[in-house]
Amino acid sequence: MTEQAIIAGCLHNDAAAQRELFNFYSPKMLSVCYRFAQNREDAEDMLQEGFIKVFTQIHTFQNKGSFEGWIRRIMVHTSINFLKKYKKFTESLDLTSAENLEVKEESIASIMQSKQVVECIRLLPIGYKTVLNLFAIEGYSHREISILLDIEESTSRSQYTRAKNMLSNILIKKRIIEAPKEKFELLSVIQK
Repeated sequence: MTEQAIIAGCLHNDAAAQRELFNFYSPKMLSVCYRFAQNREDAEDMLQEGFIKVFTQIHTFQNKGSFEGWIRRIMVHTSINFLKKYKKFTESLDLTSAENLEVKEESIASIMQSKQVVECIRLLPIGYKTVLNLFAIEGYSHREISILLDIEESTSRSQYTRAKNMLSNILIKKRIIEAPKEKFELLSVIQK
């Protein structure tokens, strides 16, 4: 079944088309949800809520941009709303463990494919992890993040900086990367 046929079937509430859509996109979207979640159970709940929204809002997809990108945005927003709903985003942050290491902006997004790095990101406090995911991976601006999370734009920037620093420290501690002498680019170290 083609993507257009699946979309058409979902528009008519065809269970086979909905199952096809879910089976095709759920592995990718589960990994999106998992990056925001505290555990796999939360990620699966986010995924389920997200697909309910996909099926009920599929009529709003206007064939502008990719369908996968449209679904991904729904999953990101669903994950954020899940965190807000269960007050998981407002958990306190450990500011003392973030040290000053410089990391290039573009290097963070490039290394997210590494399973080890993704697991290290999951060790970050929820606020740091959420902002890092939204900015570095999903491509949201700090202004958009501030609106989405109901925080100040400066808070988004500082949490992102602290998240990068804390992630660098975790990667060094787990010996995934070596401690830098000056500046370093995470991508070049991960690809070794």
